[in-house]
Amino acid sequence: MRIIVGISGASGVVLGLELLKALKEHPVETHLLISEGARITFQYETEAIQDDVITLADHYYDMNDLAAPISSGSFPIDGMVIIPCSMKTLSAIAHGYADNLMVRAADVCLKENRRVVLVPRETPLGKVHLKNMLEAADNGCAIIPPMLTFYNSPHSLQDQIDHLIGKILMQFGLEHGAFKPWPGKKESDG
Repeated sequence: MRIIVGISGASGVVLGLELLKALKEHPVETHLLISEGARITFQYETEAIQDDVITLADHYYDMNDLAAPISSGSFPIDGMVIIPCSMKTLSAIAHGYADNLMVRAADVCLKENRRVVLVPRETPLGKVHLKNMLEAADNGCAIIPPMLTFYNSPHSLQDQIDHLIGKILMQFGLEHGAFKPWPGKKESDG
């Protein structure tokens, strides 16, 4: 399996890092893109060094390399995750404005009927954000905002992140060992 991971400049770049770590546990070839905004956000939000993030991927591309293999539908890929997905990137994908490799790769995945998962990170959401999410969903994207989950009895931020990563991996038929699915109604709840 081949998956493109895009990390855009929204807050929450650690989510992209955690997805790359989780994908290492599967036979998945990863193709990584990091936007300039994400490079800056990594410095503000994490202690991660960009080169260490890049080494988690099998392939890394410059955002301006529109001749990269992932820019063509003839390159076999199973799908793409943009995590976090900035509102700028979301808008570009929703409206087909492929001015960089991240948006071009998403556009290619959509035209080839491949899975595209967007993890939009913004709050509160304005009407234009919601309209763009709807447009992206109508175009074939799965929208998985990093929302808090409580049925899995989380005790830490890492528990919340693991749940989100599990939800994303499910989109590709993959499992995440730290994911706690809904256990169903207990007999005593009846």
